[in-house]
Amino acid sequence: MMGVIELDGMAFFARHGVYERERAEGNDFLVDLRVEADLEKASLSDSLDDTVDYQKLYSIVRQEMEIPSSLLEHVAGRILRRIRNEIPGIISASVKVTKENPPLGGDTASSSVTLTF
Repeated sequence: MMGVIELDGMAFFARHGVYERERAEGNDFLVDLRVEADLEKASLSDSLDDTVDYQKLYSIVRQEMEIPSSLLEHVAGRILRRIRNEIPGIISASVKVTKENPPLGGDTASSSVTLTF
């Protein structure tokens, strides 16, 4: 029984950006994560041991968001690589990293990068 686990709207303050000002001042970011796994065993057992631990997913995202990067692509890639390497049973995953109010020289609500494996 295939299933999807999603953690949406995880909010972080971080220092990602190409420009020195972005790194010095920081910005608000949102992260949406979607993972696909076989959830049949958990649907029967009601045991955390039989599913993907949401807390572990959140912890990986939080830890990677704390590491400054120039590119959102780099942040998203690090998140996905850790999930793939550290959490067994994940068949596919997608992460969207959104920077609110990016410094693009005009009104822009956000910029985002989505990567998938």
